Amino acid sequence: MAERYEICLSGSGGQGLILAGIILAEAAGVYEGKYVAQTQSYGPEARGGASKAEVVISDEEIDYPMATRLDLLLAMNQKSSDSFYFDLKPEGTLVVDSTFVTQTPTTKAVCIPFTEIARKELGREMVANIIALAALATLTKVVSLKSLEAAVLARVPKGTEELNRKALQLGSKAAKAILKERKPESIQGHGPDHDDTAYE
Repeated sequence: MAERYEICLSGSGGQGLILAGIILAEAAGVYEGKYVAQTQSYGPEARGGASKAEVVISDEEIDYPMATRLDLLLAMNQKSSDSFYFDLKPEGTLVVDSTFVTQTPTTKAVCIPFTEIARKELGREMVANIIALAALATLTKVVSLKSLEAAVLARVPKGTEELNRKALQLGSKAAKAILKERKPESIQGHGPDHDDTAYE
């Protein structure tokens, strides 16, 4: 992994992106011992307004906590893809929820219908954010799925553990299908493999 890896999770209020940012930061910081900074911002309305969480992960102390040149952008709606794409490094990776993002600014975008998968496979759109996190972890290896699962289960409401485990498995499966089609090296930050055999 690069010494500093910048991630932005963006979409609309109600898609659980602030929670996703906290979970990702805890997976890297608490469970993998990396240095982490996590910031967030909301639009004017809580639901439906813009929502963005930024996570900076580093092997060294972080001197500036804000993300400025993104290695990875997750866009869960069209507006986020359009607004934040220009913050990506030239070699950065754009991952979009193709349920809502119908036009991407680059042919290299990774398109996975996170919300549709959540709706069809689990009957719960609310776990699209967890599906997306598992896909990001599988694509980039920025955290292991084991650490991500631990962070997810520490944060989600009691009684939803199995639902969230299934969401993680679905996200990882969707990302692996993408990696079969394109070289892993094409994904910015794709580091050494973790032992994620539980998600086969």
